Order: sequence, then C-alpha cells, then structure tokens
Amino acid sequence: MSSHFPVPLVALQVADHGPDARVVTVTGEVDALTAPTLAACISAQLAIARVVVVDLNGLKFLSSAGLRVLFEANELAIDRDCRLWFVCNCPVANLALETTGLRQHLSFADDVASALGNGL
Repeated sequence: MSSHFPVPLVALQVADHGPDARVVTVTGEVDALTAPTLAACISAQLAIARVVVVDLNGLKFLSSAGLRVLFEANELAIDRDCRLWFVCNCPVANLALETTGLRQHLSFADDVASALGNGL
C-alpha cells in the first residue's frame, strides 16, 4: 500500500500581471493538510506584489482551515499595505464564506480582470 496520493489535493498556479500584480489560481481541496501550502503561497506573493488576486473558482472543498488562511492572508495584506482580492463563483466555497460571515470581511470581485482593475 502506497502512502502517496494519486492526485494532488490542491493545485496552485501563480501568474504575473505586470511588476506589481499576481494572480493565484487555486483548484482542488483546501483542508487542514493543504491549507499551509496555500498560506505560504499567498504570503510569498504579498511579499513581492502590491496587488494579489486569489481565484477560488476551482475549489471542490474549503474547510475551516482554508477559511482561516483567507482571513489571515487578508490581515497580512492590510499589514503590508497591499490589496488582496478574491474571486469566488464556486458554490461550495461561497457556502462556507457566507455561513461563517467571512465574505463580508474580504474584498471580492466578479472575475480576475475586475479584481486586477480594482487593485491597480
């Protein structure tokens, strides 16, 4: 029996949008196992870009650990005087964000292009 997962639980892709903006696209599942990877990725982007957009449209699952990462990333962005935008048209993630009330504390845009336009 192998201890390796056949498919990664979460995939993160980072794209540059000029010198001051990055887009982090998240697909798969963000849970207690994968949340630290997402946190590290967002933190790294906030260290080098003035605007960071996190696209959550590809999520299949978002746990409380994932919600905590989003909240803490937002706090980090505020501390670093950066703009952090989220794009989330995913029913699973939206349910978690609405149920916890976290949606009202984060900045959301309808799509990546709108978020980039708002942030720059």
